[in-house]
Amino acid sequence: MRKRFIVIVLDGFGIGAMRDAHIVRPGDETANTLESILKDCPDMKLPVLERMGLMNAYGRESRNMKFSPDANFGRCELMHYGADTFMGHQEIMGTLPKKPEAHPFLEKAEEVKRHLIQNGHEVHVIEKQGLKYLVVDQYATVADNLEADPGMCYNVTAPLDFMSFDKEMEIARLVREVVTVGRVIVFGGTGNTMDDLWNAEEIKYGKYIGIASAKSRSYEHGYQCRHMGYGVDKNVQAPTILTNAGFDCTLIGKVADIVANDGGVSISCVPTGEVMRLTVQAVKNMEEGFICTNVQETDLAGHSQSSAAYREILEIADQGIGAVLKEMTAEDILVVMADHGNDPDIGHSRHTRECVPLLIYKRGMSGRETGTRKTLSDVGASVCACFGVKSPQNGTSFMKDFRLL
Repeated sequence: MRKRFIVIVLDGFGIGAMRDAHIVRPGDETANTLESILKDCPDMKLPVLERMGLMNAYGRESRNMKFSPDANFGRCELMHYGADTFMGHQEIMGTLPKKPEAHPFLEKAEEVKRHLIQNGHEVHVIEKQGLKYLVVDQYATVADNLEADPGMCYNVTAPLDFMSFDKEMEIARLVREVVTVGRVIVFGGTGNTMDDLWNAEEIKYGKYIGIASAKSRSYEHGYQCRHMGYGVDKNVQAPTILTNAGFDCTLIGKVADIVANDGGVSISCVPTGEVMRLTVQAVKNMEEGFICTNVQETDLAGHSQSSAAYREILEIADQGIGAVLKEMTAEDILVVMADHGNDPDIGHSRHTRECVPLLIYKRGMSGRETGTRKTLSDVGASVCACFGVKSPQNGTSFMKDFRLL
């Protein structure tokens, strides 16, 4: 009988700091996203997630949410270094995370310049206060990312009326070949010019120089973006493995922007109500295959340090998950999880390194626990096992643990 495997990622929805947080993310030792939301919103009620075992995974009950005796649940640790949406999703899809290095772009500028010139590109070096960044083929800047953790990402930015996104991607691939930071982020928009990029130039901490994304006017019209991770190979991930084997694969929400899905359908969307509506529609339309949805606004609520906003988004998502459950057949499997934490009360607006819930539903299956999984990749491995295709690069399937095979 045909089946669908559906994964819904509540972005940034952690349930307690990982044991290594004091080493990997100093300051996150007390992080607990769900605990903070419940402290600030003690009457929060999420009936579908409660029934699926959210409080079981959390390990405590709240005023309005209790343990569910019929739930199938566990927890997942993060294998990727830090607490990152992009790498979290690569890990979910089956990538073995490779620890990146952190460098100001200044340390890599000359090496990147040489590699670009060797491959036929014109490169101009911009120097300010002893720092450097590059302008390639007149319209693409290669510089520090000023929004992520310092030294962890580089940006390639271009005004797309003057350089095509394909040409910008060609430049970015060459940058990715020689740098070892976690991400090379490629983006641009229409309606802006190089003057807008020059006006967005900023220096941070005296070590990092780049084009401030929000000030570059790239987001206003025709925005395009790709994230290129360190050690990420789409060919060892669940979507590529599945589509190569002839199965349908649909990615919805932010996951559509950051995970390769060349043979499937990717739908970029942010508003949670619309993301969940599209997910329900995808379940209705798909006969057999894999659907992964990212609810991004939970993460945005964490970044804004607002438990009230977090609660509002969770309530919308909870209703949407309930609607997905109504469309599921006896063969379908649903996993609800997260990719990291984003504690609204921790005292900073960055992601937090936390374990995440792993809630699993299949009609007729109840009361099973899988403990704490060592990597998010166990989900991608389980998806592949479900459809009998080759395993991804990383992860151990929990299908046999839950007697689903």
